[in-house]
Amino acid sequence: MNYDWTASDLGFAFTLSLLAGLATGIGAAIAFFVKRTDTKMLTFSLGFSAGVMVYISFVELLQLSKTTFVEAHGTSPGSWYTIATFFGGMGVAALIDKLVPADENPHEYVSAEELKSSKISGEFSTANVKRSGTLFALAIAIHNFPEGIATLTTAMGSPSLGISVALAVAIHNIPEGIAVALPLYYGTGSRKKAFWYAFLSGLTEPIGAGLAILFLLPFLSATMMAVLFAAVAGIMVYISFDELLPMAERWGHHHLSIYGIIAGMLLMAVILA
Repeated sequence: MNYDWTASDLGFAFTLSLLAGLATGIGAAIAFFVKRTDTKMLTFSLGFSAGVMVYISFVELLQLSKTTFVEAHGTSPGSWYTIATFFGGMGVAALIDKLVPADENPHEYVSAEELKSSKISGEFSTANVKRSGTLFALAIAIHNFPEGIATLTTAMGSPSLGISVALAVAIHNIPEGIAVALPLYYGTGSRKKAFWYAFLSGLTEPIGAGLAILFLLPFLSATMMAVLFAAVAGIMVYISFDELLPMAERWGHHHLSIYGIIAGMLLMAVILA
């Protein structure tokens, strides 16, 4: 694997991270142009994204990390380094998740119907709905930050793999954009404000990628890339099981989420083959 990157390589990796982050804006736009949220499509797409992430993490990223570690440090130490960095990545994702208040965690997606319903309207004032939307935006911005680093570093190590990671991130960013936009729209009455809040929450991904270029690039070596690959795998597995799959099960379409997982894994298997 080549670790001598050009400006073109960095530009390509950064562009992938930017496009993945902008997908949040797509979700914000969809929230305003559909009369009823298509929960079946959302369920399938979230399962699909989880399938892609889990398959890439275990079949590709973790194996790349272990191979690189073993070549540099030997079989036993390399294997232990891989395990440590993989679960370390999970720990980072869990820490970020812990920083988000439970009631405003982006895992708890609220549909358009629920926000409009008399039950929701009776229990929450407009100000509270607006507050929830603002905290959704903050929570998703925090979650998107390491995803930007993950997309960038993966693309720098393997452009084709970076495209796959960016696609998976972009797919699951769409319902996150909806999760930000809907509460803000019903809380403020402003489509424009709701859209921009959701759009800006996705821009933390390219910001994360930009900071990675500034601060990680001088230290990137074969061993550092092995660390990043395993850590990114851990982060993506955690996101899949803690965020994507619970959200996919939110609307009761259990089998659709399973079909999405299988389809995502199958697609990645074919691409990587």
